[in-house]
Amino acid sequence: MSRALEAVLEAGRKIRLLILDVDGVLTDGGIILDNEGNELKSFHVRDGHGIKLLVRSGVEVAIITGRYSRVVERRAQELGVSEVHQGCIDKVAVYERIKEKRSLRDEEIAYIGDDVVDIPILKRVGLPMAVADASPDAKAFAAFVTERRGGRGAVREVTDLILKAKGLWERIINDYIKA
Repeated sequence: MSRALEAVLEAGRKIRLLILDVDGVLTDGGIILDNEGNELKSFHVRDGHGIKLLVRSGVEVAIITGRYSRVVERRAQELGVSEVHQGCIDKVAVYERIKEKRSLRDEEIAYIGDDVVDIPILKRVGLPMAVADASPDAKAFAAFVTERRGGRGAVREVTDLILKAKGLWERIINDYIKA
């Protein structure tokens, strides 16, 4: 195992909260608008299952996104994500409020982003991550870059990594084997 991966796993053991961006992370970054002004987004089912596994295992999940979309609220509700902040111009201010509200330290928080607007949070958290197709500038601030693209299983890579780092993965697999 490489030293870089060892450091990522060590940071992952401390994580109590995963914060997600939406467009380009939970989705592939595409935005579809219909003639009635509805916004459509496509979410990967395995990303969603990974989020549910994380929440069931006691790791909280939050969303901070610059855009607003009703479909994000719906998807978050389906996944058990109660902390959803949309239309955020200043993501850092929201990050600081979440951290304070939960009495967390930076090293207990992981964040996954895809673009330059995510850099201020990537610089603060204990486990900064970027999706495979993130901007090179965002990747430069990530301790871990997924192999999968945003909206195509990248979040599942992150949730699995955190669960494995915390020693929770084997129990989850065993529960499925026993079912």
